[in-house]
Amino acid sequence: MARRPLPRILSSGSASLAKGRDIARTAADSATDVIHPLLTVGRGLRVLAATARRRWADTPKDKRGPTLFLVAACLLVVALVPYGPLLALVALMAAAAWQGRDRTPVKTEPSDAETERLGALYEALVPYFAVPEDPAPLFAHGGEWDKAFSGYAFDEGGRVSRLRIRYPAYFTDGEPAARARIEQLLAAKSGRGREYLFEWDEEGNQLDMTVLAALPTGIAAQRFVTAPGEVVLGFTDAGGVQRTLPVADGEETRDVPPVVWRSGARSTEPHLLAVGQPGSGTSTLLRSIALQALHHGGDVLVVEGGGSGEYACLGGRAGVLAVECGLTGALATLEWVSVETERRLIAANRARQAGQQAPEDTRRPLWVLLDRPSVLGHLAAAEGRPDPLSLLQVPLRHGRSAHVTVVVAEQFEHLELLSDAVYAHTRARVVLGPASIPQITGILGVPPHTTPTAQVPPGRGYARLGAGPVHRLQVPATPDPYDDTAAAPHRDAVRELLPQRQGPADPGPDTLAGVEIPAAEIAEVNTVKGEVEGAR
Repeated sequence: MARRPLPRILSSGSASLAKGRDIARTAADSATDVIHPLLTVGRGLRVLAATARRRWADTPKDKRGPTLFLVAACLLVVALVPYGPLLALVALMAAAAWQGRDRTPVKTEPSDAETERLGALYEALVPYFAVPEDPAPLFAHGGEWDKAFSGYAFDEGGRVSRLRIRYPAYFTDGEPAARARIEQLLAAKSGRGREYLFEWDEEGNQLDMTVLAALPTGIAAQRFVTAPGEVVLGFTDAGGVQRTLPVADGEETRDVPPVVWRSGARSTEPHLLAVGQPGSGTSTLLRSIALQALHHGGDVLVVEGGGSGEYACLGGRAGVLAVECGLTGALATLEWVSVETERRLIAANRARQAGQQAPEDTRRPLWVLLDRPSVLGHLAAAEGRPDPLSLLQVPLRHGRSAHVTVVVAEQFEHLELLSDAVYAHTRARVVLGPASIPQITGILGVPPHTTPTAQVPPGRGYARLGAGPVHRLQVPATPDPYDDTAAAPHRDAVRELLPQRQGPADPGPDTLAGVEIPAAEIAEVNTVKGEVEGAR
């Protein structure tokens, strides 16, 4: 197969723009700190001047003459007293600062409606936090809620946005079922349709409930500032990761926390599994991964089982080896991937035995993206042909050493059709769209740290890399550029990221399906495969 040239890597000025914006923001904050006293004094002088004009207007006309005489006499005395003008100026500035201070009233007590809502929450928690044997119960019907709620906050609509609860030490906070009942109750009583974060402090017997802000959905696909082998799956909460990336959000550039998946030979999660409902954004995630892989000079193979043409925009592009939608092409493509993986292992093993570096073609990343492969499995079973997923045994098992990365996207309804190898080797997991806690737990291995909602935007879900924590996730908007229903700016952003199309002399994207692997090469692979396995 002819080797295609590397796609041209375009440089981005997002980092410099973000740095300049940070410097400008810091300078503006410093200037505000310096000018703030002057603003306070100026506001106070305006208040004093307005008060003087009002009192002068209220003074009767027959008394204005004596008033002017008294003011002039006072000014003369101040001028003759030693340090009088200076002391008068200091007194005037002090009075202006006092009058110009921020007089926004500090709310210390909740309103009647907020008190009623807190009382309802307290009464709802009594059956869970109270036992008859407690001589001094913290939770009791008709009790005082302010002893159990040590902190609270409300949003503009009057609903609870933050709550700190003290609970008895005998509550079984170490049992997931007991904690789930409390979280479900608080989410229902505080307002449905929002996502809550619950933080349990078992040592201090405290529970913090916080309403999480919605993740940004308008960030389009773009060239992210990442190293080769790093893929931005999406964006999450600021406290979830220790890294931020400068991204263009409309006309401005800001820093957002990303969920970065690292692939390659040193990755502990070399393959990924994405699961969701129809329309949840799994195809969007695969397109985003493909564009980032092409940006870093990798080769991409796409196998689409749904046949909806979601990846037609990648056909014939530089670096895209094939975009297959039929069963015959998918089987040929995946068989080539299996043989190519073994060829890379053999070449790398021979190079190591000779004390040389592995050949460059074995170190070039190869990305295999499969969208709904279970549909092709149905067709293969009907025609008596092998299941395409059975050809992924070698790429999944040895892909990390051969620089082959497999990404599988499937729907919840067809998860039972996935092979055991897919579940065993895809340690990076993503769940998109509306899903219940048992469904999310079945894919990620642990329950989410927040309460999922019934209505979520496309590309919204959870991600877990290996044995790490669960992150909220919002996939960058990467629609099909041929989809007229998608937003025009997002489609234009995808078009700008697509590599150039191949020339007529280059092999097209569909020629891989017709490639016949030489018999000599297959025989060599089968002969040396056992030797490679023993050496590894």
